Amino acid sequence: MKAKEIYMYAFAAIFVIGFFVITLYLKDSDGTNPFVVGVIETLKNGVILILGYFFGSSKGSADKTELMKK
Repeated sequence: MKAKEIYMYAFAAIFVIGFFVITLYLKDSDGTNPFVVGVIETLKNGVILILGYFFGSSKGSADKTELMKK
Protein backbone atom coordinates (compact mmCIF):
# COMPACT_ATOMS: atom_id res chain seq x y z
CA MET A 1 0.00 0.00 0.00
CA LYS A 2 1.37 3.39 -0.96
CA ALA A 3 1.78 6.26 1.48
CA LYS A 4 -0.85 8.26 -0.41
CA GLU A 5 -3.40 5.49 0.12
CA ILE A 6 -2.58 5.22 3.80
CA TYR A 7 -3.15 8.95 4.29
CA MET A 8 -6.35 8.80 2.25
CA TYR A 9 -7.78 5.93 4.32
CA ALA A 10 -6.67 7.52 7.59
CA PHE A 11 -8.21 10.89 6.70
CA ALA A 12 -11.46 9.27 5.62
CA ALA A 13 -11.66 7.22 8.82
CA ILE A 14 -10.91 10.21 11.03
CA PHE A 15 -13.50 12.32 9.19
CA VAL A 16 -16.26 9.72 9.43
CA ILE A 17 -15.55 8.92 13.10
CA GLY A 18 -15.34 12.63 13.85
CA PHE A 19 -18.70 13.17 12.18
CA PHE A 20 -20.38 10.67 14.47
CA VAL A 21 -18.63 12.00 17.58
CA ILE A 22 -19.58 15.61 16.81
CA THR A 23 -23.13 14.61 15.88
CA LEU A 24 -23.57 12.79 19.20
CA TYR A 25 -22.00 15.71 21.07
CA LEU A 26 -24.25 18.30 19.37
CA LYS A 27 -27.34 16.10 19.59
CA ASP A 28 -28.22 17.64 22.95
CA SER A 29 -28.70 21.08 21.41
CA ASP A 30 -32.22 22.12 20.47
CA GLY A 31 -31.39 22.24 16.74
CA THR A 32 -32.25 25.88 16.21
CA ASN A 33 -28.72 27.26 16.24
CA PRO A 34 -27.84 27.92 12.57
CA PHE A 35 -24.13 27.36 13.23
CA VAL A 36 -24.72 23.89 14.67
CA VAL A 37 -27.05 23.00 11.81
CA GLY A 38 -24.47 24.25 9.29
CA VAL A 39 -21.65 22.25 10.86
CA ILE A 40 -23.71 19.06 10.84
CA GLU A 41 -24.80 19.60 7.24
CA THR A 42 -21.22 20.22 6.11
CA LEU A 43 -19.96 17.12 7.88
CA LYS A 44 -22.84 15.08 6.50
CA ASN A 45 -21.96 16.15 2.97
CA GLY A 46 -18.32 15.20 3.57
CA VAL A 47 -19.29 11.74 4.77
CA ILE A 48 -21.51 11.27 1.71
CA LEU A 49 -18.60 12.20 -0.57
CA ILE A 50 -16.19 9.87 1.22
CA LEU A 51 -18.58 6.93 1.16
CA GLY A 52 -19.44 7.66 -2.46
CA TYR A 53 -15.79 7.52 -3.40
CA PHE A 54 -14.94 4.32 -1.56
CA PHE A 55 -18.08 2.41 -2.46
CA GLY A 56 -18.84 4.05 -5.80
CA SER A 57 -17.18 3.80 -9.15
CA SER A 58 -14.38 6.29 -8.39
CA LYS A 59 -12.35 3.87 -6.27
CA GLY A 60 -12.82 1.07 -8.80
CA SER A 61 -11.80 3.39 -11.61
CA ALA A 62 -8.67 4.47 -9.71
CA ASP A 63 -7.78 0.83 -9.06
CA LYS A 64 -8.30 -0.03 -12.74
CA THR A 65 -6.07 2.85 -13.81
CA GLU A 66 -3.37 1.66 -11.40
CA LEU A 67 -3.56 -1.85 -12.87
CA MET A 68 -3.29 -0.49 -16.41
CA LYS A 69 -0.09 1.36 -15.48
CA LYS A 70 1.61 -1.91 -14.55
